[in-house]
Amino acid sequence: MLITTNAIVLSKLRYKDNDLIVKCYTQQLGLVSFLLRGVLKSKKGNTKVAYFQLLSQLQIVTAYKNNRSLHSLKEVRPNHIYTSLHTNILKSAIVMFLSEVLSSTLQEEEQNESLYSFLESALLWLDTQFEYSNFHLLFLIKLTKYLGFYPDLTNMEWHHFNLQEGRFELKPSNKYSFDGDNLILLKNLLGTTFDTLNNIKINVRQRQAFLAMILKYYELHLGSFKNPKSLQILNQVFS
Repeated sequence: MLITTNAIVLSKLRYKDNDLIVKCYTQQLGLVSFLLRGVLKSKKGNTKVAYFQLLSQLQIVTAYKNNRSLHSLKEVRPNHIYTSLHTNILKSAIVMFLSEVLSSTLQEEEQNESLYSFLESALLWLDTQFEYSNFHLLFLIKLTKYLGFYPDLTNMEWHHFNLQEGRFELKPSNKYSFDGDNLILLKNLLGTTFDTLNNIKINVRQRQAFLAMILKYYELHLGSFKNPKSLQILNQVFS
């Protein structure tokens, strides 16, 4: 059946000589992969390939069939045209990093309207900002709400946070309990929004240490999660 839906591009992979496999998170269907046949062999195809930059927001018409791993696209057009997300070097590094995280963590082949709305609005916010060096930190924390392991906000006044348990502790109970700068930053980020994010000031060392901690949090709760290959690039451009 033909379905029209908005979609966010998570990854693309060359297949054979002239085809592409594109993985998208869609508003109506959740995670869906598409096979674009012959798209690399013509100038007209190259124009279409440009639509599928990482985290691009599209409107698509797909011939969707249940129980298929790859689907076909009948129509595609930009839904939002970014002004800076793919042209600004620093933002491009964030895009590369977050697309890897999302490709690894989003597995549901079903509709999740609230998750799609979060992704859509967060990316549009980033596209318009001039100060965004901590965007990926807050994004990763907020994403855990939709993945099922958002930190338990009970006892936020306590002086340790246990990554394995996802909760605050009065005293450390295992090796995954931490305090110090990372704890302060976690509490600050849990109490902020993207619009007030610029009020939080941290240095390069703190940012990298906190990011490493959050990625460990993902690894502990998702099991198969691995640090994105683009992490080193992200740390370099924000150093």
